[in-house]
Amino acid sequence: MTESSTAVAVLGTGIMGAAMARNLLAAGMEVRVWNRSREKAEPLAQDGATVAGSPAEAAEGAGFVLTMLPEAGTIEEVAGGEEGALSTLPDDGLWLQMSTVGIEGQERLAALADERDVAYVDAPVLGTKEPAEQGQLIVLASGPEEVRERCEPVFDAVGSKTLWLGPAGAGSRLKLVTNNWIVGLLGVLAETISLAEATGVDPARFLEVIEGGPLGLPYAQMKGKMMIEEDFPTSFALELARKDAGLVLDAAGAQGLRLTVAEAVAARFDEAINTGHGEEDMAAVYEAAKPGRG
Repeated sequence: MTESSTAVAVLGTGIMGAAMARNLLAAGMEVRVWNRSREKAEPLAQDGATVAGSPAEAAEGAGFVLTMLPEAGTIEEVAGGEEGALSTLPDDGLWLQMSTVGIEGQERLAALADERDVAYVDAPVLGTKEPAEQGQLIVLASGPEEVRERCEPVFDAVGSKTLWLGPAGAGSRLKLVTNNWIVGLLGVLAETISLAEATGVDPARFLEVIEGGPLGLPYAQMKGKMMIEEDFPTSFALELARKDAGLVLDAAGAQGLRLTVAEAVAARFDEAINTGHGEEDMAAVYEAAKPGRG
């Protein structure tokens, strides 16, 4: 393998993509970055990344294209368009698709890779801003077994754990199952904090009661504190959580399954987004559940 073929083109440098790019650089890899809003990519030049003017420029001669963009339609355009990354990715290059795109979206992207004869790995991640910055994401990887070893240095740079789950698509399916758990947890936590406040209970006492025991979760402590303080610095935006909840509901609906809890929490997400909290952390779902909101 030539030296140039180990380069990683990171397409999408939002909260997650920028953190992943920095960890790849810290691991000693050559990194090219591209973002639709170039100003979000430019700070990475100070860390040693090359800022590309197009996806095709970023991918030219690279060994890996890593997509970390919000939804499948955008990724299709960025990867497969006229100036798309797959037009210049070398024959032995790998496409690491690490965004959350759902089952139908993943199938479309896999079909695009097949059409372009590009090796494709479906590898969404678990984690938000802080784990991404610390290189502590969990990678849910699925794809051809023969490329597994080549992917390991990239996955090891951005994550603390990689699960290799079989053929492409298995990663996205497990991500949806996990996201359903997160959606439900957020909704119940928001309503529990609200119930405490409405009945004269200090909600901090609730968090104290569950901390360290079988009912407690570090995640509940972190998001619960944000809800109590009504301070929502963005670790993972509410509008993206709503997108992920929609993907869960789409997957369930395709199987004739109704998830009433997920439906209810998605409706709460919508309420909070409609009152201006979409760009805040997903814990801002509390704003739709707090006393006085109905």
